[in-house]
Amino acid sequence: MAAKPVVVAVDGSQGSLCAVEWAAADAVRRASPLRIVSVPAMPPRMQADDLPTPTVADELRDFSEQALATGLARARDIAPDLVIETHLLSGPPALAVAGSGADALVVVVGARGIGEFAAMLLGSVSRYAATHSSSPVVVVRGDLAAVHGQIVVGVRDPHEAAEALVFAFEEAALRGAGLVAIRSSHGAPHARAGQPPGQADGSLSEFLNGWRGKYPAVAVRQEVVREHPAQVLAEYSARADLVVIGRHGGSRARTAVGSVQHALLSHAHGPVAIVPSEEG
Repeated sequence: MAAKPVVVAVDGSQGSLCAVEWAAADAVRRASPLRIVSVPAMPPRMQADDLPTPTVADELRDFSEQALATGLARARDIAPDLVIETHLLSGPPALAVAGSGADALVVVVGARGIGEFAAMLLGSVSRYAATHSSSPVVVVRGDLAAVHGQIVVGVRDPHEAAEALVFAFEEAALRGAGLVAIRSSHGAPHARAGQPPGQADGSLSEFLNGWRGKYPAVAVRQEVVREHPAQVLAEYSARADLVVIGRHGGSRARTAVGSVQHALLSHAHGPVAIVPSEEG
């Protein structure tokens, strides 16, 4: 594939097939190829060399190949003309899935898999990919049939949100959807000092003006709230086609964003995109 692909990981679970549906539709919107990947997951404390034939490793490889075939069939149902390839990965599932996005526009995973023995896309693997992938990661859950016409982006610091905003604006533009930018004053120094939230509202508005110029077809509105950002974004996820948040570098920022990310992934009602910044 010459163009950057949309990558989706499958393990045979219904959750991963929902991820395939989301990824195939996104690949069509982006006019990009689709790459479907799977990883045979060896159960803990079991070594392939110590097992009889057919080994558990053989069985798991066969299972992953079947998951790829099922995923391919589902993608063909969604987008018959889409360029699609399948890859069987190797190594620890979390590392393999996170690394599969090195050349991708986006990596798509399901929120949970099918169980510890045969599953690849356990919640822990999806969370690891969202935390460590060098590409944006979309964790898919909820009803994909409902179309809300709205993308939501959480903005912690407007000056550190460039990558998340680009991703959110592009998704909105590709879908013909509106965009809601949400900034929370929860726990911010100005909130503790009693600074009016309107000042934060003005700062966000000024920053968004430049993005409005780059994406004139996207209707944008903003909201500054006092509640915890994860709570607000989780509530919005029930009426949004996608919720987008950033993942920033630096130990302090990583801890703060990680707590929001963890809570949002645990309580979201729809797909969530985690977008890394350049500093990672």
